[in-house]
Amino acid sequence: MFTLITIPSLCALALVAGAAASDAKTGHIPNWLTLPPLAIAPLAYLIGYGPMAAALSVLAALACGLVPYLMFRKGAAGGGDVKLLAALGAIAGASFGIETQLFGFAIALVFSLVLLTYRGRLFATLKNAAFLALNPLLPRRHRRQPVPESMSTIRMGVPFALGALLSVWLRVGSIG
Repeated sequence: MFTLITIPSLCALALVAGAAASDAKTGHIPNWLTLPPLAIAPLAYLIGYGPMAAALSVLAALACGLVPYLMFRKGAAGGGDVKLLAALGAIAGASFGIETQLFGFAIALVFSLVLLTYRGRLFATLKNAAFLALNPLLPRRHRRQPVPESMSTIRMGVPFALGALLSVWLRVGSIG
């Protein structure tokens, strides 16, 4: 059975499409793209459905922004990613935002593994990651500082957009 995509899902897809395009081109997800939906979504829910819906929108934004914010605090995510995912939660709900994160991170992981394998850096990177993970458990004299050349970054706009598309596709395909 054919199921229509909801207005919040369409808005969320438009937001991640803009974020993906900006991130791919500039490496930056701008505030003018993420902050208005983050503020407008709870207001729209308040007007359309009442105070409980607005409160749920705010709680969804907080839930979806928590993990990216903690990553941001450790230097493992950008501020634009945090605001994007919080806005997705505010617009389309916590389950959509968290699914988008999960799928986005999984897509980025697969892409990274393929790229590292292609470049011949997979095992060196995995070794470096293992040492980074074990550092807090090792005595100070055995700890290693990461070598900047062995660190890499990935722009998450496109993986999050693909994650949002996958989330919408699974939701539309599973009803009926």
